Amino acid sequence: MTNFSSLASAAGLSGTQYKLRYEQSSCRLELTGLPDVTAADADGQPQQRLNILTGWDLNLGQKASLQGKREHLQALVTAIQPYVRLLVSAQPRQQCGGSEAVVSLEPQEGDRHLLRLRSSQPDTPPLELLLDHAELADLSHCIDQMLMDQRCALGLEVHRPLPLRRGQYRRSSVRRQGQWIAPAAAFASVVIVGALVSLLPMPQRTPESTPNATTTEQSEP
Repeated sequence: MTNFSSLASAAGLSGTQYKLRYEQSSCRLELTGLPDVTAADADGQPQQRLNILTGWDLNLGQKASLQGKREHLQALVTAIQPYVRLLVSAQPRQQCGGSEAVVSLEPQEGDRHLLRLRSSQPDTPPLELLLDHAELADLSHCIDQMLMDQRCALGLEVHRPLPLRRGQYRRSSVRRQGQWIAPAAAFASVVIVGALVSLLPMPQRTPESTPNATTTEQSEP
């Protein structure tokens, strides 16, 4: 078993902890951890990356402040990423994470999203948070920042997006086409009415009649 404490002391990194922070409006995600001192760069120096997660803190504004371990962060990524992908793809939203998963996300009425976090402690009710579109977007953006950050080397599992099935693609296409039916029908009706009007004969103006000039002959005396 590798003794990371002795390796860190030899490398001059004893007691060093890295903190990575990702913020987006109503959300802030902060990771705390240690570097893997067994990994070195081209010059033989320890890489300045967070490899060993000791804790994380997720602040959702006035709603909640969450802390957890690596497996809890992985569960958060596993639930949110596919849910947001389906939401952006205009696909029917469904629960992501499963009914018994540590973290699950499911749609609610009125463009709301229920984030449910289950504790590993017995007889502890799950924590339920109702997020709107903006709050869910902020949370998803923070997670994307973390996954794209080269300083974060936690090796979290990210599920690759699957291509849409034939039926899903057709439903999505019909839905997008249906959004244009009303404007297209209105535009077509205007064009048809304009064409019919152009075919109607224009009323002819009748020339105004001018009274015949009458001459009055005067008899010479």
